[in-house]
Amino acid sequence: MNIWFRQHRFALGAAFGQVRKTPGSFLFNVLVVAVALALPFAGVTLLDNVRPMSEQLSVDPEISLFMKTDAPREQAQALAPQLRQILNGSHAKIVFVPREQALENLKAKSGLTDVIETLGDNPLPDSYVMKLEGFTSRTAEAARVEGIAEQMKTLPGVDSVQVDSAWVKRLAALLGVLRLVLLLLAITLGVVVIAVVFNTIRLQVLTQRDEIAVSKLLGATDNFIHRPFYYTGALLGLCAGAVALGAVSLALHPLNAAIAEFARLYASEFQLSALPPLGLAGLLAISAGLGLVGAMLSVQRHLARLN
Repeated sequence: MNIWFRQHRFALGAAFGQVRKTPGSFLFNVLVVAVALALPFAGVTLLDNVRPMSEQLSVDPEISLFMKTDAPREQAQALAPQLRQILNGSHAKIVFVPREQALENLKAKSGLTDVIETLGDNPLPDSYVMKLEGFTSRTAEAARVEGIAEQMKTLPGVDSVQVDSAWVKRLAALLGVLRLVLLLLAITLGVVVIAVVFNTIRLQVLTQRDEIAVSKLLGATDNFIHRPFYYTGALLGLCAGAVALGAVSLALHPLNAAIAEFARLYASEFQLSALPPLGLAGLLAISAGLGLVGAMLSVQRHLARLN
């Protein structure tokens, strides 16, 4: 075990020694990889901030129930107890809107009083407006509202039922699309990172070709020769990940200044925050892993050619 630790300590020291020999080239490669990582890291940070807000967002959907135009007023008013029974267990405010009041509201909001008066008889039906409280934007909650609406459609004299919470489904669908786009973007840029590290290690292998040949003559194993390059690739990915996270963290300050003005219009104090320590550690591990993969592919290919 001591020999194993000694070998890895030597390989890590050799990797740092290679960095000290060519600091300019290493920093340039770090910047290139950091640029590729910054965009998916920013996307992960944004989704991490939006996810809890979307799950806790109060929806308070409204269900509008419209009676048939030929349904008598008594039948419409008699539906109130049945509606309360369907809404049992839900905090809801039920408001009966007579057809005369609906017509007056339409005149007041549309500004087409003259046009509406030419219609003669009131074409609007009696209706109910039910505002449900305490709902969230989760898909299960939206399905529950849809189920309530379906039960109301079966009541006698009901012509149609409308639910205005369709935007909840749109929000969930939008977040799903953003996650998919972020995943595809991360995969694409991950390939870019591997390619950059692959090329960097390839140049190091070609530069140290004579040293590798001498090491083999002295009995060095392939693992002994490969390890410094592996550590170099992982170190490159780790440093690039740290730079990318630092850039994202710095970008949060001007973004929050702009978001504050927008959020104030909606009486909100929403602010973007950095990822928790566990999330940061995970992204750094992914960055180092991408660098390690690029180094392994490059070393195994080019050292096989040298052999």
